[in-house]
Amino acid sequence: MLIPHYLHQLKLCARNRTLNTAKSLHAQIFKIGIIQCCPLANTLVNVYGKCGSASHALKLFDEMPHRDHIAWASVLTALNQSNLSGKTLSLFSSSSGLCPDDFVFSALVKACANLGSVNHGKQVHCRFIVSEYSHDDVVKSSLVDMYAKCDSLDMAKAVFDSIRVKNTISWTAMVSGFARSGRKEEALELFRELPAKNLYSWTALISGFVQSGKGLEAFSVFTEMRRERVDILDPLVLSSIVGACANLAASIAGRQVHGLVISLGFDSCVFISNALIDMYAKCSDVIAAEDIFSRMRHRDVVSWTSLIVGMAQHGRAEKALSLYDDMVSHGVKPNEVTFVGLIYACSHVGFVSKGREIFQAMTEDYRIRPSLQHYTCLLDLLGRSGLLDEAESLIHTMPFPPDEPTWAALLSACKRQGKGQMGVRIADLLLSRFKPKDPSTYILLSNVYASASSWGKVSEARRKLGDMEVRKDPGYSSVEVRKETEVFYAGETSHPLKEEIFGLLRELEEEMRRRNGYVPDTSWILHDMDEQEKEKLLFWHSERSAVAYGLLKGVPGTPIRIVKNLRVCGDCHVFLKHVSEITGREIIVRDATRFHHFRGGKCSCNDFW
Repeated sequence: MLIPHYLHQLKLCARNRTLNTAKSLHAQIFKIGIIQCCPLANTLVNVYGKCGSASHALKLFDEMPHRDHIAWASVLTALNQSNLSGKTLSLFSSSSGLCPDDFVFSALVKACANLGSVNHGKQVHCRFIVSEYSHDDVVKSSLVDMYAKCDSLDMAKAVFDSIRVKNTISWTAMVSGFARSGRKEEALELFRELPAKNLYSWTALISGFVQSGKGLEAFSVFTEMRRERVDILDPLVLSSIVGACANLAASIAGRQVHGLVISLGFDSCVFISNALIDMYAKCSDVIAAEDIFSRMRHRDVVSWTSLIVGMAQHGRAEKALSLYDDMVSHGVKPNEVTFVGLIYACSHVGFVSKGREIFQAMTEDYRIRPSLQHYTCLLDLLGRSGLLDEAESLIHTMPFPPDEPTWAALLSACKRQGKGQMGVRIADLLLSRFKPKDPSTYILLSNVYASASSWGKVSEARRKLGDMEVRKDPGYSSVEVRKETEVFYAGETSHPLKEEIFGLLRELEEEMRRRNGYVPDTSWILHDMDEQEKEKLLFWHSERSAVAYGLLKGVPGTPIRIVKNLRVCGDCHVFLKHVSEITGREIIVRDATRFHHFRGGKCSCNDFW
């Protein structure tokens, strides 16, 4: 009677995740001498795994004189649940001649999926095919999930097609894989064929689209899900759609989703609040982001980091650094992303000593190994502060091969600091060693060579732009006015308010010529045409039309918020600074690289981007 009693008690521990109770029962079982009972030992291993104590599960497993398939499946699952999937594979490889059953196969495939190791996954798959369990649909569903997570979608589909009775897990894994990889039509087709859709299958499709940058498609599916009256019992789908709002900088839609979050009672959920902080920051509303943060009863490292990065991106360096001090004083340990935001914040205000101090704290106090992104942020800080020799030395000594953006950042610093000779040397290296993929790199090269009167190399840079067939995506800017979003494309002259926009832009340009001596900088136009045509192209850049529309239709005195898919060109940057001064309006632009807050003739980026 003792064994059934303890089995029942242990199963309750597993269900309730009560580790201390499990330890107490373990001690009692050991004391009365029935620990050698296989069902009890196996159940204990499983309980420790469910309670997140892989070390206890592994210790007990090592002490077991006889290990059956249930014991192996239990300990491997426990390791997977504790994010020790590498240990899962190494422990199994040390087993002597164990022939896996379906449960062990599932645990091994899960480990490969967690690690993203398709090569190990294929090895397990091969062993599964020649085993007596080769027709097991549960293991096949795990294989579909593994291949989908490893972006081996054709293999995933082949296994999926071989499943006799497909369950929701395999359908959802396949849909999610197609959506994450941007294979929209296949994802939608498979989703439409899904016999029984539930919240998790809808979530898989929506989150997959968000992860692949297809935010509009995610919104469309979410709207359809709401029409189908699917009960949102899990907030994960809301987190995904908030992420779509953040990526699209769709603040109007974001506020609507925020309202839905509140009405469904998920506003106290930490990861939803974290997503909202990130969304409002990316929609250039850091006040709303700060308000969400201040209302949170429980804050994790993501909460603090989201607000720190948001403040840094908007040029509010002092606030970001103050938040970091508060974070540490609250006993929250910063992570890699936190330090990216902090060093980025220091670069905006030239806090070189503080930036170095933070970089040192990251490596020495928190034992975080710097990534290329950390080094690039530190390089940006040194370049902004005129420490170009130290910046170049950093490139040569960092433990990563420098890429095109790294050298381009240094070249941009050389141009800004007026270091022509060094700039030409870096430009030569960049042009000869790399085949630039970013059109703005060619513009930068051309301008550096032009400043040094190296006209032959100017021609070479422009010729290579054509030879390499580097093409910019069509430039467009969106502006939110009175709860509606208007989109303008570069060179667009068919807008219903074309004449009003044209007239206002002309007035603004004439005023800035009179006030500030503004002259269009046509070096940002690489096309072979005369100066007048270049000025005309600049005049119809999309952000200019967007700001004019915002001035014409927006509520007087309110900030004008613009999102641009490409980087703002240097001439438009100057133009927007002058407009903010002439009109007395704040203009907030989120371009492909950062946020620009134009206010009173100045920009938060300090003219370095």
